Amino acid sequence: MPRTDLNRALREGLADAIGFVGGALAGWQLGRWLGVDFVASTEWNAAQIGALILIVAGCGAGRWLARRLLLKA
Repeated sequence: MPRTDLNRALREGLADAIGFVGGALAGWQLGRWLGVDFVASTEWNAAQIGALILIVAGCGAGRWLARRLLLKA
């Protein structure tokens, strides 16, 4: 494996990790700001599922943004 391929693969992995974690935290905080804390709740209802969707959407958006920022070269 050429060194440039390894470097790109490491940058992609780093971008994915930062994007997923950062996006999930942003989605969770958005849910808390809206009044629904998915992580601390023990019940399942429509509001909790909506908060979970915010976390999952945050993962995707964070990954997309991190790849755009870290993989420009």
